[in-house]
Amino acid sequence: MPVRPIIRFPDPLLRTACAAVTAFDDDLQALVADLLDTILAAPGVGITGPHIGVLKRVVVIELSREDGVRTYINPEILWSSPETMRHTEGSVSMPGVTEEIVRPKSIRFRYRDVAGEAHEAEAHDFLAICIQHEIDQLDGIFWLQRLSKLKRDRLVKKWEKMQY
Repeated sequence: MPVRPIIRFPDPLLRTACAAVTAFDDDLQALVADLLDTILAAPGVGITGPHIGVLKRVVVIELSREDGVRTYINPEILWSSPETMRHTEGSVSMPGVTEEIVRPKSIRFRYRDVAGEAHEAEAHDFLAICIQHEIDQLDGIFWLQRLSKLKRDRLVKKWEKMQY
């Protein structure tokens, strides 16, 4: 499958909520394969449909080769722990720009696999952070929106300077 171009910040598609996947077919399989090829070619561990301009609720995460690829279709968080953790985040749509964000340390979530089968799972630590980050993206919340206005403005200026 081909590596797709990644949409760059501040493209409005990155702030657009995605539609749920309703067809678990060959087109979905091809989209997942394209997302995997694209994230393996990019500097990152997770990617969503919107990152390549496809407004569907699809997430592909590969934390490491040992852990393997995780695919979540229509993921939604059911519960978040009151305990939080701070982690440095960024985006394949804004490479080279990162900042610390505080998120719940653990989550319980539900999703479908590429065949359409429903699952519930728990995630902790780095995986929980990644899933929350990608679900935000599916909801039209670009990671910068989790920062204070001061930090967000500073990072946007840094990004703009990097583009010239």
